[in-house]
Amino acid sequence: MIYVFAGKNDSLVNAQCQEFLQQLIEPSQRATGLFVADAGEVSVADVLDELRTVPFLTPKRVVVVKNADEFVSQNRPLLEKYFDNPCRTGQLILTVRTWDARTKLAKKLPEVGKLIEVKQPASWQLPGRLSKYAGDAHDKRLDKDAAELLIELTGDDLPLLYSEIDKLAVFADAEKVITAKHVESLIGYNRIYGAFEVIDAMVAGKTAEAIARLRNMFAQDKDADYTVVGAFAFHFRRMYNAKALLEKGISPPEVSKRLRVWANIEGFFAQVRKMTLPQLSRILSQLGTIDYAIKTGQTKAQVAIEQLVLDMALG
Repeated sequence: MIYVFAGKNDSLVNAQCQEFLQQLIEPSQRATGLFVADAGEVSVADVLDELRTVPFLTPKRVVVVKNADEFVSQNRPLLEKYFDNPCRTGQLILTVRTWDARTKLAKKLPEVGKLIEVKQPASWQLPGRLSKYAGDAHDKRLDKDAAELLIELTGDDLPLLYSEIDKLAVFADAEKVITAKHVESLIGYNRIYGAFEVIDAMVAGKTAEAIARLRNMFAQDKDADYTVVGAFAFHFRRMYNAKALLEKGISPPEVSKRLRVWANIEGFFAQVRKMTLPQLSRILSQLGTIDYAIKTGQTKAQVAIEQLVLDMALG
């Protein structure tokens, strides 16, 4: 069989390819049955030799060529011949950014394999994808609350979410279920606490201190460029919901219970009291705009969040 993973987002393509490999070949068989190379570091002759190598201690030999756009273009005649007569015990996987359906190679693929087009999952699909990954990769169940909290704190970048689940699986150790408590303890605490400190300074009118704490968040967390918007959105959304419940006459203890505010409850409600619903709504809207601008390359996360802090200071 021949599989082609095609998509514009390299990290997403690689993540889905890795997910597929976990189902295709057992971990115990990978030492002798799996060959992975970047297209720029391997020749077509090497790839074909690997595919034709007799498998040892495994029923098949899996050969993965990543970033293979140029590799395919430069070696099209030889690949067409291979597609005409693929090795029975060899399985070829190519990852590419584009796959032109008009070429001979593309027209031959359905007879010997499959094209897998990789796109960012819709937001409603993410919890299911994460639960499946946790089960396939770690034999653990990711409960619904944990999946939703992880997405809220980390964002919708699938490779990054998979990486966080890898950490959570180790953290959960012998426990078979990854819960929201695990997410809060391992991933959420530093991000939520860091955002809490910045917001605390913001609402107190201490702009310089808020900026300093924000920069410290980026210095201490290598993933902050991808997670900072999620951390702030998580906190401001919870503040908005708390404010709305308080204005309906719900008591602070009941609000804490409903919104799962378990740490620094007094400080949280002090922040909520200093802001209005329109202010919180405006900030959440700004965070949505910032998130889009970051993902489309229009701005950098640190610059955008610093500007948000300054905007709050001005009014």
